[in-house]
Amino acid sequence: MTTSGQLPLTATPPPRVSRRRKVLIVVTLVLLLPPAALFAVLMQRQHVYDTNLRRVQQVFPEEWDRPAKAIGTAQNWLVVGADKRPGESGFQRSDSLMIAHIPADRKRIFLIGIPRDSYVTIPGHGKDKINAAYAYGGPRLLIQTVEKLAKVRIDHFAALDFDGFVEMSKALGGVDVYVARQVHDPANKITWPQGNVHLEGERALLFVRQRYGLPGGDFDRIKRQQAFLRAVAQKVVSKGMLTNPFALDKFLQALTRSLSVDSGVDMKTLRSLAVELRDVRGDDLRSATYPVAGTDTVKGVSIVRLDAKEGAKLTDALREDTLERYFADRGGLNESSFVR
Repeated sequence: MTTSGQLPLTATPPPRVSRRRKVLIVVTLVLLLPPAALFAVLMQRQHVYDTNLRRVQQVFPEEWDRPAKAIGTAQNWLVVGADKRPGESGFQRSDSLMIAHIPADRKRIFLIGIPRDSYVTIPGHGKDKINAAYAYGGPRLLIQTVEKLAKVRIDHFAALDFDGFVEMSKALGGVDVYVARQVHDPANKITWPQGNVHLEGERALLFVRQRYGLPGGDFDRIKRQQAFLRAVAQKVVSKGMLTNPFALDKFLQALTRSLSVDSGVDMKTLRSLAVELRDVRGDDLRSATYPVAGTDTVKGVSIVRLDAKEGAKLTDALREDTLERYFADRGGLNESSFVR
């Protein structure tokens, strides 16, 4: 005891960190640092991506003239592909037109291609090819036309200019698709051999835009575009891309520079959707073509006649968010493993 009668104070030795705990800490850091670094980069770059996006104002028709909002959290995006962004030197006919349906459970994405030569009623313009709606009145008239055709509400609009296919494919180092049989493109004098074909840069653009020389014409082109998008999605969610912030940044730069969206979409919207779809892989993109009754000629112009009866069943499934059951019962999905 001390002279004051108190017990002497002794220093408490620092706790020893076990070897096992040290290893656990190191392993945890190794696993978490790449995602943490990736998240930091994405947050830092979000303003850049947001600035790249072009927002198109007033793309939706008057509320009184639209289908009711879907029950639940399912979403329908109208996605178009064209040579120019909306509004650049006037609108133009869209080369590619799809409804991207995102189910409420976020387990799949369904791409429903609408042939650009579909002969439909365009409000204020009578009967014409559906892609003419884009030329007559831009996204607003195109959305109005699609909503009246499908009786399905479009929640968002996205337009990708075709130069985006070139830049995105370069950013990814190219993607691979399987071609079922050799096909020659007489317009561009290029032959696609049977087997795996690597698409990067201008080759990617030539592939998704080919129409002549394909057995199914525009129908096969829809399948090509869907296959390309599926291959892009597969590459983006691959381990090599998600753990490489620089490569992912390059891709997102290319994507957002080529993308025009409705005014309700920003990078926060897209980031939240990406988080919800984090478990979706390329094989979870299910693609189909709007039911077709056949082809015809009107005033010397080739057109596509849609199948009203089967189309109504498909769009019922769209509204009710039951596409998984619809395709399981009736088939109709485009082959995902190869294209022509």
